[in-house]
Amino acid sequence: MVRRDPESPAAGRLKDRRRIDTGKRGEAIAAAYLERMGYVVLERNYRCRFGEIDIVARDGTTVCFVEVKSRRSARYGDPQLAVHAKKQEKMIRTARHYLAGRGLEDRPARFDVAAIRLSPDGAGAVDLIRNAFELNP
Repeated sequence: MVRRDPESPAAGRLKDRRRIDTGKRGEAIAAAYLERMGYVVLERNYRCRFGEIDIVARDGTTVCFVEVKSRRSARYGDPQLAVHAKKQEKMIRTARHYLAGRGLEDRPARFDVAAIRLSPDGAGAVDLIRNAFELNP
């Protein structure tokens, strides 16, 4: 039996691939959940020079910028804890860019966090935190 060094490049690529797969699975679960809750998903993975927003949706007349955080275990704590102050600042700049670029500055907007806990079978439990932080802190 060959043992792999956990710090080897191959091990690192496998870890990165699993992290990306976890994120993509979580985003798909979150988008489906939001649609069931009546949101209209406008964009996924909106990117600009300021950053990325996982999901941009509309909840009635409110534009919602949704950050999705997914976990396969509780090892690193609750998923929503990863939306720290620096991440919030980045999202605020990105959201302002989105709103200005589409002439939506006069629309109500908010930030939601979708915390996803994935089970081994790939299913996910969603904890949606509406108005997780303010556009104008």
